[in-house]
Amino acid sequence: MPSHRPPPTVPEPPTLSRPTASAPPATDVPSRDDPSGCDVLVVGGGINGCGIARDLAGRGWRVTLVEADDLASHTSSSSTKLIHGGLRYLEYYEFNLVRKALQEREVLLRSAPHIMWPLRFVMPLQPEGSLLRPAWLIRLGLFLYDHLARREVLPGSTGVDLRRHLAGEALQPQYRRGFIYSDGWVDDARLVVLNALDAQAHGARIHTRTRCVGAERDASGWNVTLQAADGTRRTLRARALVNAAGPWAESFLRGVARPAGGEALATKHLRLVKGSHIVVRSRFAHDPAAPHAYIFQNPDKRIIFAIPYERDFTLIGTTDVELPGADPAGASIDDDEIAYLCAQATRYLRQPVTPADVVWHYSGVRPLLDDASGDPSAVTRDYLLESSTEAAPLLSVWGGKITTFRKLAEDAAGEIGRMLGEHRPAWTRDAALPGGDLSGWIGRPQRPDTDFARFVQAVRQRHPWLPAELAHRLARAYGSRIDGLIGPATSLADLGTEVAPGLHEAELRFLQRTEWAVDASDVLWRRSKLGLHLDAAQRAAVADWLAAHPCAPTSPASRKAA
Repeated sequence: MPSHRPPPTVPEPPTLSRPTASAPPATDVPSRDDPSGCDVLVVGGGINGCGIARDLAGRGWRVTLVEADDLASHTSSSSTKLIHGGLRYLEYYEFNLVRKALQEREVLLRSAPHIMWPLRFVMPLQPEGSLLRPAWLIRLGLFLYDHLARREVLPGSTGVDLRRHLAGEALQPQYRRGFIYSDGWVDDARLVVLNALDAQAHGARIHTRTRCVGAERDASGWNVTLQAADGTRRTLRARALVNAAGPWAESFLRGVARPAGGEALATKHLRLVKGSHIVVRSRFAHDPAAPHAYIFQNPDKRIIFAIPYERDFTLIGTTDVELPGADPAGASIDDDEIAYLCAQATRYLRQPVTPADVVWHYSGVRPLLDDASGDPSAVTRDYLLESSTEAAPLLSVWGGKITTFRKLAEDAAGEIGRMLGEHRPAWTRDAALPGGDLSGWIGRPQRPDTDFARFVQAVRQRHPWLPAELAHRLARAYGSRIDGLIGPATSLADLGTEVAPGLHEAELRFLQRTEWAVDASDVLWRRSKLGLHLDAAQRAAVADWLAAHPCAPTSPASRKAA
């Protein structure tokens, strides 16, 4: 049964200030109460950085994480939002990666059933004579997919007659047969925030909108310069440094992190590959008790997904476009990508998808380790942890995918311990993420999907005044943390003004106080996807409220209570 490791008592995080006159002596190990030092500095507030900070802090190391923007503001909020083994990676003989990802699916589903749930994927077979993958090859791949790792929650694959199955109703009539298999869905940006919250609860200091502008390495530590959004700087002494900067991991080593001699530390090269997605009004119905998505094979041998999204929409993606020399922060979808996704979806769906149907789109940049592959789709999605102990420990994270983040973080924390000479046991495999332990509401966990359904019922019973749709959304977003938001409220009026439909002042304050939310993008596109459901005036009302009610995050103890 998942357990949430009780966090230690920790001091309030320091306010960023100007640099002090001197750093602690290199031979000193910073005390837990010393705001100018830490055991490990983690650079990067995406899923890998937050996952590593969580694991390290839970093992008792003193951790500081810095993120130049908002948490999950780049790649980690721009994924296809799947917890999956990666069926297509079998074609590239990535058996170890697939096995590792398959092993993690149910671990993750149990850790946070409010933001992750099982999803059945329908793969229509092409009519006879197609040059795409034959049925026997798909059947073989699905057999491996079912048996490379143990399954307790997710059902195995099966054939399906699309002329009789509900999933066939949305497809063009020539698709008569197919296969169905299991994977999972995740709210990727919220997954990042939950890892940051757990890191904070275990003593880590989380600084968003704080840039690492200098990191000088000597024999026993790192002298680091941090710059806040207002330009103020302070120095920090760290025993070890973790480079989890994602698409900026290589440039961080080439331009920021340096040994005393001044030479660059980068030894690897990244291939930056843009993946774009489009969102359209819902293109298919399904059983809410057993939701399904589609995986479509394309003539170029790539695949795209069509996934139920935010109740009223369908998410379609993704592309693979190389970005040689481009700034990852400026990545955005282009017209050719939109046309490609629309055309491939239209090959399958009964209702065509056109560029005019796109209501939202987003692009993320995958930092893939350069393996000299010519095809960006064939570049490995596995990760590499590169450690360096020529002086103070340095660990760089290359590549990775959201499904394997926990295992990556576990491996990274173990490697940091090895470099520091301080082995400490792993702990996250059976630990719930914040809000994921529903036992206080529903008793003993059974299955992640049915546990959440029982939790929603319990929320409705405890707070019968909450409208059903709002109760479900809050349960999804916050899990067992929901009472930290609702507090003593006994009516909608007690939640404050409804700033936008379904969004009250109490929730905005909760996000500011406990989840590092600052502006409207943080709230509407990362902490939630409410931006999809609101018009321009309603989104502007949220931005205006946040600008008029700035709020500093509260102490770790207050976050724990929340």
